[in-house]
Amino acid sequence: MLVNTFYEAKVEQLFEVVARLHTALAGAGIEYRIIGGMAVYMHVNAVDPIAARLTRDVDAAVARRDLAAIVAAVAPYGLKYRHVAGIDMLVDAREPKARSAVHLVFVQERVRPTDPQPVPGFSTPACYQSGITVVPVPELLQMKLTSFRLKDQVHIQDMDKVGLITPEIEALLSEVLAERLRQVRAAL
Repeated sequence: MLVNTFYEAKVEQLFEVVARLHTALAGAGIEYRIIGGMAVYMHVNAVDPIAARLTRDVDAAVARRDLAAIVAAVAPYGLKYRHVAGIDMLVDAREPKARSAVHLVFVQERVRPTDPQPVPGFSTPACYQSGITVVPVPELLQMKLTSFRLKDQVHIQDMDKVGLITPEIEALLSEVLAERLRQVRAAL
C-alpha cells in the first residue's frame, strides 16, 4: 500500500505541474502540447489505467518564437526558465531539480542533430485530456520513433499493447520510422 500511495502522490505532483503550465500558457494564448512520457501516460491511461507507466518529468513542445512569452507567462505560477546542458526547461521553484522540470522541445526543430526528422508542428488539432493540451498519438509516435532511446521503445510498446497504434497511424510513418516500429515489435 505504501508503494501505491507514493505512486499516486507522484502522479498528482506531475499533474499539478502540468496544470500550472497549462493555466499559464493558455492564459497567455501560447500554443503547446504535452509530449513525451507524460503524453504516453495520459493516452495509455485513457484506454487502460493499469497499463499506464509513470514518468519522471514533463515534456512540452512549444514554438521557439514563443520562448520569451513563455518565460514571462510561467513565472507567476512558480516555474522558472533555465538552460542547462543544452536543455531548455522550466524548473519548479518549489523543487528546483532538472528531473522534476518541464523540459521544452521546439516544434519544427530536431532535438538532436542526428534525429531523422524534426518535432512535428502544430498542424493537427490537439487532444485534450483532463483539460490539458496533449499531442495526438500519430505525432507522439513519430517523436518516440525519432528519439528511439530504450525508454522511447518501451513507451511505443505500451501504446501498441493497448491498441493506440492503428494501421491508419502506421501509414503516416516515413520508411525510417516504420522500420523502427517493426524493430520495436520484433523485440517483444
